[in-house]
Order: sequence, then structure tokens, then C-alpha cells
Amino acid sequence: MKASKLDIYMTFFKIGLFTFGGGYAMLPLIEREMVDRKKWVKEEDIVDVFALSQTMPGAIALNSSTLIGYRLGGMKASLCAMLGVITPSIIIITLIALFFNSYLDEPIVKAAFIGIRSGIVALVLKAGLRIAKAAVKDRLTLILCILAVFSIVVLDMNAIFLIIAGGSIGGIIYNIYPKKAQAIIERGHLK
Repeated sequence: MKASKLDIYMTFFKIGLFTFGGGYAMLPLIEREMVDRKKWVKEEDIVDVFALSQTMPGAIALNSSTLIGYRLGGMKASLCAMLGVITPSIIIITLIALFFNSYLDEPIVKAAFIGIRSGIVALVLKAGLRIAKAAVKDRLTLILCILAVFSIVVLDMNAIFLIIAGGSIGGIIYNIYPKKAQAIIERGHLK
């Protein structure tokens, strides 16, 4: 799946330009562009990109764009994707910094932020549901998902510990039940 570096940059620039609310709000847009429109990434692989991106330090949208760029064309394409996704934020933050204090108390600005926040919640929820749909393949992965949600919501577990625990559980399951683990991997299309 070759793509020109300019196309990669412009695609991620568009994602960065039309996404408010940070990385998780970008995930549905990244998925739609990469899987549905450009067909640069398979649907089953985008979940792996998002999962790997969460394990790395930094913003998930930046990590995802960098991984996808690398997959499309190596280091240079990775750099194009990364620059594409952050350039709009740099421009917008610079403009906001110049004019924000002057208009902060304007009713229209306050109303706009209420609408933006609502849209962000919907985007994050959609991303979570899509990832859950792709990740939960059987009873075991459903139980692990429920335990993970419980650990984060009720126990307020740090995400790092959850990632380490999830990886450890996966390793244990693979060693104890290799055939079961292989079946889950094949259904999940992990490589």
C-alpha cells in the first residue's frame, strides 16, 4: 500500500484540522480515513495500531499517525504523518493564544465550547465502542474487557498497570492454553 508523502501529510493534516478534543476524539476520523476512504489499513489492523499506540508514551493520535505512516512508507512517511496531524494544532493554538482572552467571555464563544465538548464525548464514545467491538471476540476477551473497565472505573487503576496486567494475562493464557490463545489471535487478526 504505497502512498505519496504529500498525500499522507495532507490526509493527516485534514484529520488534525477537523478534530477537537485530543487523541481519542481523533480515532474515529483516523479509522474512517485509513480504513474506509484511503484503504491504507485493514479494519482488523487499525485496532492493533490503536492498542500499540496506547502502550507508547505520548498522545494516541500522534502515535497512531506515526505508526500508520511508518507502515505506509517507512521513516519519511512516518514523519509526514506525524507532522500532518500536529500542524493544524500548532496553527490553531497559536491563533487562539493571540485572540483568546479578548473573546473568552463572549456568549457565542461559550456556546461554541458547549457544542464542541458534546461532540467530543460522542467521538470518544464511538472510538471506544469500535475498539471494543473489534477486540472482544469471545467470552474470555469479554471477561477481560469487563475486568479492565472495572479496574479503571471503580478501582481507578493506572493505565500502565492495566497494560502490564493485560500483557501478562495474555502471556499466561498463551502458555497454559496455546490452542485457545492461537484461536483468539486468529480471530483477532493479530500478527
